[in-house]
Amino acid sequence: MGIKNYLIEGSSGTGKTSVATELERRGYHVVHGDRVLAYIGDPETGQALAGPPAGADRIVWGYAHWIWPVDKVRAIAADTTHPITFFCGGSRNFDKFLDLFDKVFVLDIDVETLNRRLDGRPNEPGFEPAERALVLRYHDTRGYLPVGINIDTADTVPSVVDDILAQLT
Repeated sequence: MGIKNYLIEGSSGTGKTSVATELERRGYHVVHGDRVLAYIGDPETGQALAGPPAGADRIVWGYAHWIWPVDKVRAIAADTTHPITFFCGGSRNFDKFLDLFDKVFVLDIDVETLNRRLDGRPNEPGFEPAERALVLRYHDTRGYLPVGINIDTADTVPSVVDDILAQLT
């Protein structure tokens, strides 16, 4: 195992990318899971999938099959080059590598702020009406989220990162 590994999860629009960018700005090693790890695949086997089966809801299916390669996550977590590594992003197969993390942080936000954030992201998940409905449903049910330390992201990004960093000890 690496020295310390932390997972920062949350539904679309809760601030995972913003938190990751702020952590990088402060000099931490960050893995942007949604940018460098994620792919569409079978959450149980890890096999890459070309797309939804005929008749499946493309949005629901895609969300349910957004995964990270377990072997790659394990390799990065085992790297002792960095004293701390933050993995930031969403994955539907987190249960396959949750044991690698010293702590898990789950970003959360009130629905009004979430809607405002999603409104400002025209090229991101949650902007289109069908995606928005799914994001809001999962936000309400906490679907596809691991159990972890809840972090309210309604404040400024630097203060959210301060809150996370204060809980590392």
